[in-house]
Order: sequence, then C-alpha cells, then structure tokens
Amino acid sequence: MPMRQLSGHDAGFLYTDTTQANANVSLLHIHDQRTAPGGVVRFKQILTHIEGRLSAAPLFRQRLQRVPMGLDHPYWVDDPNFDLEYHVRHIALPKPGDWRQFCIQVSRIHARALDLDRPLWEAYVIEGLDSFLDLPPGSFALLFKTHLAAVDLHRLGALSSLLYDTQATPLAATPPAPWFAESAPGRLKLVRRGLVNSVTAPLRLARPLLRVATSVAPAAAALASEMLLRPQNLPATRFNAIVSPHRVFETRRFTEAEFEAIRALVPGATLDDAVAAVIGGALRRYLDDNGELPPTHSLAAIVPEAAPDGPAPQQLRWRHVRLGTDIADARQRLTTLAAQAQDAPDEVARLLGSPALAEASEQASAALLAWSRRLVGRASARLGSSTPPANCTLAHLPAPTQPMFLCGARLSYFSAILPITDGLGLAFAVTRYDGRLVISPTSCRELMPDPEVFAQCVRDSFQEYLALTVQRPVRRIAAAKKAAKAIVKPKMAARPGRPAAAPAPTAARPRASSAGRARRATRPG
Repeated sequence: MPMRQLSGHDAGFLYTDTTQANANVSLLHIHDQRTAPGGVVRFKQILTHIEGRLSAAPLFRQRLQRVPMGLDHPYWVDDPNFDLEYHVRHIALPKPGDWRQFCIQVSRIHARALDLDRPLWEAYVIEGLDSFLDLPPGSFALLFKTHLAAVDLHRLGALSSLLYDTQATPLAATPPAPWFAESAPGRLKLVRRGLVNSVTAPLRLARPLLRVATSVAPAAAALASEMLLRPQNLPATRFNAIVSPHRVFETRRFTEAEFEAIRALVPGATLDDAVAAVIGGALRRYLDDNGELPPTHSLAAIVPEAAPDGPAPQQLRWRHVRLGTDIADARQRLTTLAAQAQDAPDEVARLLGSPALAEASEQASAALLAWSRRLVGRASARLGSSTPPANCTLAHLPAPTQPMFLCGARLSYFSAILPITDGLGLAFAVTRYDGRLVISPTSCRELMPDPEVFAQCVRDSFQEYLALTVQRPVRRIAAAKKAAKAIVKPKMAARPGRPAAAPAPTAARPRASSAGRARRATRPG
C-alpha cells in the first residue's frame, strides 16, 4: 500500500497547535437506552461494536510518522501497538449528575491534547446522567474526540455513519477481521523523500504564487487599507484575546420548525440567517450586560463551508458574516443578515477562500508552511486585540438525516465542541438532527467565566424572535379590529350619553433580568 501523506491543509492544523490551543474537535452524542434490547447497553457491548467497525476506516488504527528535522509533512502509518481500550474509555459523573457537571467534564476532555504518537482519536462513554431535564433517565453519552488534521469539519458526518446503525435492532456481532500492521517506512527513506520535496518545492510553488499575486494580493491590500484607515470598522471584544488551556462549553436545543418560523419573518431569509441573527442577539445581550457592547459597529463571524462538489478538504469556502450586534431591533437584524447574504464576498472572505492561496499552501515546503502558519497565528493574536478579521467562528456541522442507534440505543441529542485559537476565542457549532437544532458555544474559562449565562442569552435572543412569530397574526387581527372601530366610531359618537370605551392595555414584552440569566442551567435546552 502506498504511503499516505498529510496534505498541506491538514498539516497546517498540526503546525499551529500550541500548549493552550489545539485543533481538537469533539462530537457529543447522548443515547436513550430504553430502545436497546433489555433497556440496557453495557460498556463491553460498545467496545465490541466499535471493534467490529475498525476495518471500515484506516483512521482508527493509524498514527502519524513525522519526518526527521521537519523536512516534510508527516505520513499516516499503521500503529503496531494499537490498543482499543486505550482509545475507548468509560467514566461516570458523580452525583447528582446534572447538566452543568456534564459540560465541565466534556470541556476538560476536549481541552486535553491528543497523543501524537497514537491514532488521533479517543472515545468516552459517560454514564451517571441522572439529573438531565428533557432527556430520558438512564441516558449515556458518547464523546468522540479527534483532530482536524485527521478529519475535516465537513467530513465528521462520515464518522457517525461508521459508528451508528439506522435500525434499532443491533446487527449480529461478527468477529473482527484479522489485522496486521504494515511496517512503517524507515527514517532514511523519509529523509530522502523530504529532501527531494524540499528542493522541488520552489519550482512547484512558482505558478501558485503568481496566481496569489494576481488574485489575492488586491484583496489583501484592500483589507490592510481598511484596517489602517478604519481600524474600528470591526471592533475587538473580550473574545479576541489570547486563550487559556481551559475550555468551557454549553448548548441550547431548539426545534427546526421554530427556526423555520423565525426565517419566515423576513422574505428571502434562510435558516442559516435565522441562526446567525439569534447568535448576534445573544452576543449583543451578553456584551451589553457586561458593559462591553461596541455601540456603532457589528461583530462578525467566520463561517467555513464545503465548496460545491469539492472533493478535497482544502476546497473550502469562507463567508464573513456580520451578526448585526449593533442593531437593537430583532426583525431589522434578521433583515440585514438576509440582505448581506446576497452581497459579494468581502476581502476577508476572498482571502480565506482563495483557491490560489489553498494551492500555494499545498505546494509549499513543510518548513515554509509551518513557519507561515505560526506567523499567521501570532499575527492573529496581536491583531485580535485591536483590528480582528473576525470575532468568532460559526460552523454548521453535518449530522445524520435519520434516527441513528448505537447497540440499539437511540441517538437523542447531537452537538459538537469546536477548537478556538488565540485572537478567535469563541466558536459556535450548529447541528441539526431529528427535527432539533442545537447551538453550542465554546470558549475558554478566562474569556467566558459564566458559560451558563451566555447560553441563557442565546435562549433569550431566540425567545425574542419566537415572540415575533406569534405576534404576526395577532397584529393583523388587531389592525383589522382597529380599522373596523374607526368606521363605526362616528355613528357611536352620535349617541348621547354613551361612555367611551377604555383602551385595551398593551402588554410589555418581558425581558429576562440579569439575575434570571445568571440562573444555572440544568438542561441542554
């Protein structure tokens, strides 16, 4: 079998890993045991189930073989010491086992760096989920953690199809196929290949660099001019700072039908626009409550998307989305977001999504790519405190389109924990599964010491939009009644001695108080 080497795109995630920020991504699943045979799923069953799926993806049993002196990108090789029970672990929450404990535990697991000398994944079966509202008693969680060097964001859904079944009745267990690790290439062979690639890299890089100069340079110059002339065009927040090694994670669940109703408030708006508007409202509430809301300029998110018909992981496109945090009116915020989606991409989006820049990163030598990625990381950390290119990341992750089962236990909840970096210390994962839409913010403990409060701001922003969807028909009826009264009123006024009707009281829209937002959440939605 020919050796499989990391692409420049994937290797870049390794080169930018630091002690306080890594490119880990975690899929979080919660299962209902009541659908399993006998109503119970044993850890041994899960081990056997995963063992039977190992042959379906080389990822599970391959580790990285680094090239001496960093002459070239690492290679994927079989791990001769592969140990399934090292990668699949079993833990339980202490009593009372509530949602806040769960979020703290999964945040700690997500933050720990993966062992680069082993296959880049870990799975945790978490029991003791005894005090979850809105989730069945006896549920258990499966947290699957991997690295973006191994699995691209938009290919995470393939892991679900490998691990899960589409039927409640578990398939008959089959003995795993015999597997023998292929020998790894010798150091001399890797050095020889690395030297050849390093010498030829300038020749391969010439053409992509010419394309960069003609297509990317104007956008870069425009962006630099924008930052110099109008440095406050995109304001910095607490999230545009150096991140710590400690992660915080929260989540809120909604129904897709509710977001469809929100989307319908503005003609032409999409479901993604509705999600961005709710997130913008949450950020506005949270920063305003802390006296940190920029008064005149909107915050922006970087949104990675899979390019249409793009087979390679580097074929991503990026959208630069203004979240409307400077707009107090919720409907107007959604209107602005819907109109923005029709505009041409701005300079930030052009830079990040440039095919020429992606090709250049693929043809660059490992040393040059590692140096440039670290340089960009340091620049982002410094620019974040003054002129950030974005304030957060917003990723819509692929999810199963039909109910899924693990050893007969139905998947009832699906979300994800995303990586954060220096200068970009807030990330939102948005997942859709089984009619539910989940918004999951990830940050670090120093930048967001109160993740449950932030999650409540997400809920409050959503409720504000949901109230508008309820008011639409009510307002039309009220307007019709008012018009009818205006027509009848002259005749009624001609009758002497008739008292005038008192105006109907207008109910004020309730707003959650700061104390209410500070209540600790004990459920995911």
